[in-house]
Amino acid sequence: MASIGGFTALTAHTSPHLSSPSAAGAGIEAIPDSDKSVLERLNRFPRVMQEYMVSYLRKKEHQSNAIRNGLKTKEDAEKYIENVRSKINTILGPWPEKTPLNAQTLGKVEREGYVIEKVVFESRPNFLVTANLYLPTNQKHPLPGVLGTCGHSDNGKASAAYQSFCQGLVKKGYVVLIFDPVGQGERLQYVDENLKPLMRIGTEEHNYIGNQLTLNGSSLSHWFAWDGIRALDYLLSRPEVDPKHVGVTGNSGGGTQTALLCGVDPRITMAAPGCYITTWRRNLENEEAADAEQCPPNAIAQGLDHSDFLAAMAPKPVIILSQEKDFFDVRGALEAFERLKHLYKLLGAEDKIQCHIGSDYHGYSKGNREAMYGWFNRFTRLSTEHLEPALTIETDKTLQCTPRGQVRALGSKTIHQFIHERAITLTKKRQTPTSEALKTTVLKGLKCPLIDRVPDYRILRSPGDRSYPTKYSAHYAVETEEGIFSLLYLLRNEPHYSRLPVQQNPAILYVAHRSSDAELRVEPLVKELITQHPDTAFYACDVRGIGESEPNTTNRGFDTPYGSDYFYAVHGLMIDYPYAGQRTYDVLQVVNLLKSVGHTNIHLVGKGWGAIPATFAALLADGVTQVTLKNAPTSYADIAQSERYNWPLSALIPGVLAQFDLPQCYTALTSKNITQIEPWSALADKQ
Repeated sequence: MASIGGFTALTAHTSPHLSSPSAAGAGIEAIPDSDKSVLERLNRFPRVMQEYMVSYLRKKEHQSNAIRNGLKTKEDAEKYIENVRSKINTILGPWPEKTPLNAQTLGKVEREGYVIEKVVFESRPNFLVTANLYLPTNQKHPLPGVLGTCGHSDNGKASAAYQSFCQGLVKKGYVVLIFDPVGQGERLQYVDENLKPLMRIGTEEHNYIGNQLTLNGSSLSHWFAWDGIRALDYLLSRPEVDPKHVGVTGNSGGGTQTALLCGVDPRITMAAPGCYITTWRRNLENEEAADAEQCPPNAIAQGLDHSDFLAAMAPKPVIILSQEKDFFDVRGALEAFERLKHLYKLLGAEDKIQCHIGSDYHGYSKGNREAMYGWFNRFTRLSTEHLEPALTIETDKTLQCTPRGQVRALGSKTIHQFIHERAITLTKKRQTPTSEALKTTVLKGLKCPLIDRVPDYRILRSPGDRSYPTKYSAHYAVETEEGIFSLLYLLRNEPHYSRLPVQQNPAILYVAHRSSDAELRVEPLVKELITQHPDTAFYACDVRGIGESEPNTTNRGFDTPYGSDYFYAVHGLMIDYPYAGQRTYDVLQVVNLLKSVGHTNIHLVGKGWGAIPATFAALLADGVTQVTLKNAPTSYADIAQSERYNWPLSALIPGVLAQFDLPQCYTALTSKNITQIEPWSALADKQ
């Protein structure tokens, strides 16, 4: 996700006592790299978010393991399975109505012993799915069927590894359907007029779509699972398939889809997820970023783990395929296996759960494919041969279903078009709440506790001259939650080294966009506020994950599609405590602290990303009497309805459009003399 800089829009609620600074120099990137006087941004707490999340997941895993270990009887196991099935369907649903597949076979590839049909069907009205059906021609029907799910290959179903298992299975007598996931193969969602990709295929498309789906209360996990359910509908519509034997297998992202389908579709009779199954905790501790579809909202909050998506189909046969050298931690795979083995033993089906650990790196290797063949054969008795036959990898064009290689050329809708339509519907249906009702609704959406307490804080040693608008500054680490620090700066023209001074006067609290330390030097609004209000105490703060606690984890940068800001934001969705709610809580706690030292009249100022928690805190906090927002989002509806946007997942609230939108908050804040400067559209700094 691009960082937000200085997009200029019309000014709303302009106050006569505060001018609108120009966009030039508004972002922290405005300092030239060649300027020798530029100071490296302060970041004294870069591991705060990592350790906070690790602590949460360890506690949650301990609680869930206690429940799993407490299962003692077959009846206990059956109740547990029923419970996880219900939870999985809740977090992935609700499911749409099944509409006609309108399936078409647009071509065939004849090979010795089998044929490959080029299939296109609709998983939703006019939402096209491209698939290859591998059909044996020398076997008596009906035959066992297998649904193949693709990992993160640019060419989707045509990837050599995925062709390989399809050919291996069809040559053993299985009917195999493999389909392109959203954002891969022939189903790219963002293409130009020549059908060329506008962003990185697969991972970047997935996160871009997934973030935006959040606003409507949906998720990419839901969309992926539904595509798989409809693919199973098509596979089972074929008379060549025996519905008593239906398997599913895939690797990496395909392992994810396999697990999702195991959790929700009871028609599956056997499964082999590859290079995905581990534990949420292992992934987090190892700083392993994941796509949006791999992070179902509320999953961790509900006590679910990877193993539970497989437990949902117990006691049907499942083999976990792992790799010794994989970045999906094999220790987690073994932990998942031990949990499932305990469950299966209680069900009298210990022989139906297995874990195979290959010796290779991440990927659907030949060894893992052969373990899958042997496992499926064991229960279908279709073949006694588990070794892989000779394979001939086809070209992408040979397997291509659509005339031009993309469903967009056939007029397929994009997920964004569905998002856009849903956003409009939700906006029209939404009621306008009263001021008090709005506060309740906002709190519910943020999952943010409203606690009237004074947080403790640390007094930090001065970092020396930082070229702020005042000669001196005092620095405090406010512990808003256990292990979480909001860095607070007090700007003064005389030295101050001790606790926050008790002073019965107004205060300005500036909530930074990306870094208080940098913005205090370059943001014109800061200097203007200090100049216009020389007798008002001036504070600035970094909320969690920003500035002085910007994470240095994941090795993917900070605001990239897989960066650390996304990493903790998506975990926030899984623990049901969105990042926007966490950051609002930080501001509320800082406001409580300032009130405790005599500042009962607080002017809350927020810029860019910081304008979001500042807006909500201003709405919720009694001590805030004035509000100034610079570069605040125009609305969440704008972000949902725009095909391209630049706001990060950390700025978004799950399901917000069904409850409220930012303009309602801005209107409610007119009673607190709100001033808006240069609001940012969905595109933010892209001009």
